[in-house]
Amino acid sequence: MDRQNEILRERLQTGFLGIIAFAILLFMLVQARFMLICLAIAIIIFSLTSDAISAIARRRVPNWLATTLALLLIGTGLLWASATVVSQVNEVVTTAVSYAEQMQAALPALLEWLGPEAQSTVDTAIRNANVTGWMRSAASGASDLLAAAVLIFLFVGFMFAERVWFPLKIESLLDDDAAAAARVRQIIASIMRRVNRYLVVKTLVSGVTAGFVWVIFTTAGLPLAVAIALLTFALNFIPSIGSVIATIIAVVMAYVLSADLTTSVAVGAACTAVQFAIGNVLDPMLLGQTLRLSSFGIILSLAFWGAIWGLPGMFLAVPIMVAVMIVCAHIPWLRPIAILLSREGHPDDGLTDEDAAQEPETEAGI
Repeated sequence: MDRQNEILRERLQTGFLGIIAFAILLFMLVQARFMLICLAIAIIIFSLTSDAISAIARRRVPNWLATTLALLLIGTGLLWASATVVSQVNEVVTTAVSYAEQMQAALPALLEWLGPEAQSTVDTAIRNANVTGWMRSAASGASDLLAAAVLIFLFVGFMFAERVWFPLKIESLLDDDAAAAARVRQIIASIMRRVNRYLVVKTLVSGVTAGFVWVIFTTAGLPLAVAIALLTFALNFIPSIGSVIATIIAVVMAYVLSADLTTSVAVGAACTAVQFAIGNVLDPMLLGQTLRLSSFGIILSLAFWGAIWGLPGMFLAVPIMVAVMIVCAHIPWLRPIAILLSREGHPDDGLTDEDAAQEPETEAGI
């Protein structure tokens, strides 16, 4: 009896300590979210460029030269992306000021079929909306992108500086166990391969979708075509709900900017057709079975990381979920989590013949 009480006490203590550790982890994730988001993005960029550098190195290009070129391209790309977003935010703010009165008249009119009470409620909400505060928040968030770009560039640079020593550090952490170190490197290589493929495909698909949206808005003669296209590009990285939100925003903006229901319906129908065709044909064809994630698990991941890190957390939810599933599949007491996160209940451990064949190349790239 005493032995059972002792076991029960130990389990309660372990559970209590686990709850405390989880609470501390959540606190740290929230408090250091700016740095952690930049670090996560830097790891993704490092992973993508490491594969590219390894491919260039196989063409007998010096590794230092390939790394230097990659850093220059990354820095230029980050600065260009930040400057583009800032300029588009400024354009949106300027356009919002000029269309403020039209928006106040257009949105209540759109809800005329709901009755006068709904119109009155929407009109009151629009008039009480703190548009100036929203504009200041948007401008502040856009300026933070420059600081984030610099921090991401520094993270990536130091990762490239430590790149050669990663395999040795892994072996030292595993007490010079070559077999275990090789297995860890294979797991990392698998995570990088699957996340990289997902991001490359998503970038391609989102770019094509954004291009079509730009054409639709330009053909309709509406302003903010570039801003709406960039917003569509970004939101399409959010699985399941991103394309829906992008389409709703496009329709609402079309109605506010044109004040014409026919134009809005035409723009909405065109955007919906593009999202449906690309999301149900091109996206699955290119991704195939790369992710093998539970749809419900993706929604939970979106909700969790969205609550912790906001919109950037929703962008990073799928890559983090892929990494967690592959790692949990190799830890016996965490394997139930991997099973729940997988699509068919058979989590992929991430180790394939393709990974094994790429091991000598990946080792140089880690």
